[in-house]
Amino acid sequence: MSKKGAGVLIREAVTAWPGVESVPHRFGGTEYRFGRKEMGHVHGDRLADLPLPRKLRDEMIDAGRAQPHHVLPETGWVSCWMTGPEDAAGVIELFKIQYDRYVAAAKSRSSH
Repeated sequence: MSKKGAGVLIREAVTAWPGVESVPHRFGGTEYRFGRKEMGHVHGDRLADLPLPRKLRDEMIDAGRAQPHHVLPETGWVSCWMTGPEDAAGVIELFKIQYDRYVAAAKSRSSH
C-alpha cells in the first residue's frame, strides 16, 4: 500500500469542508476556493501558497508556520514548503484558519 502524499492529504481534508471546491490553479497545482475566493493553492506535495491579511501573514511567519511567498515576498501571501506527508497537517491548519475567516466573512455579508 502506498503512502498518501501531502497534496492528497491536503485535498482530502480541505475539500471535506462545506463550500470548498478544488480547481486547477493557473500556475499549476490545485487551487482551493470558498465561493469565488481563493483560499490558497498547492503545488503537488512540495509547496502551498496562501493569501493572508498582512497582520496574520506576519504572525504565521513569526511563529515559523509559514515563510514569505517564494516569488512575492512583500505581499500578504505566504509559502509553506513540505518535505513529506508529515508536513500536510500544518498546511491543513493554515487552510482551516483561512476557511474560518472566509466563512465568518460570508456570514457577516449575509446578515447585512
